[in-house]
Amino acid sequence: MQHDHVAEVRRFLTLEAEAIARTAARLDQPSVESAIALLSACRGKVITTGIGKSGNIAQKVAATMTSTGTPALYLHPSDALHGGLGMVGPDDVVIAISNSGETDEIIAMLPSLKRRNVPVIAILGDLASTLARRADVVLDASVDKEACPFNLAPTASTSVALALGDALALTLMQLKGLTPEEFALNHPAGRLGKRLTLRVGDLMHSGEQNPTIGPDATLLDAVRAITRGGLGAVNVVDERRRLIGLITDGDLRRAFERSHLADLAALRCSAVMTRTPVVVSPATLAYDALRLMEDRPSQISVLPVVEADGTCIGLIRLHDIVRSGL
Repeated sequence: MQHDHVAEVRRFLTLEAEAIARTAARLDQPSVESAIALLSACRGKVITTGIGKSGNIAQKVAATMTSTGTPALYLHPSDALHGGLGMVGPDDVVIAISNSGETDEIIAMLPSLKRRNVPVIAILGDLASTLARRADVVLDASVDKEACPFNLAPTASTSVALALGDALALTLMQLKGLTPEEFALNHPAGRLGKRLTLRVGDLMHSGEQNPTIGPDATLLDAVRAITRGGLGAVNVVDERRRLIGLITDGDLRRAFERSHLADLAALRCSAVMTRTPVVVSPATLAYDALRLMEDRPSQISVLPVVEADGTCIGLIRLHDIVRSGL
């Protein structure tokens, strides 16, 4: 008999989703408010801790908090008992994650944390446990049963603990007023981070990589400049290096097509250049430059880069932006 694996996967997902929904419904408001108050007032860092699967969840919660504006670190309870507690300071807050609430190493940490006046927020599956009695704030992460068919493998319980930790992190993010730009600064290698931080000045070709030419130069001079730069275009500038036009490979081809051979030698760059090209500044977001090139009836592949006073300082290609990973 063939098994319906999709139905099984859906059933397990539903079991975990329902466990999270039940946790949300029974949240104790005073406990949540106390936890948020401790975390938002924390002048040091948030230390998350847990062992086994709970340790994996604690690591992820620390990573989420750090990336959303709340500095956090994971501390393995065993390491804590062998010198790792030196990283915990009096301005820190500890989040301890344990399904049983009886994890020996976490219980053994508590006296040292109390002597340092470090508050402990416990995300627990057993509200009658030792950790529940000794923690400053207890958040109920209990589940009726695991999604595991044998009710053994931590599944629903870890999903609830993770969701609760993420919810705390995101509530803190809103409370602190973290902006998308600030979030991106913590994720410079991600696509969102690049879109909000990477600028034209980071990608443009400038200096010797940006050959320029004067308006009275010949088309042969323009061909040589474009070949030398390898960018498919050359900026046309005046004696003060202010941009007055742009010549692309396409401009040259069109000039050759419409002119007689005898006339080509007399043509100057000023006759074939685009006099009012679309330009960007070095401070323009690279993503905005990409949209400027693509969101138009006729796509363009290169933009001159100019300062506020019109001084030409470089070129940026569509290829440069796409290659950056935006």
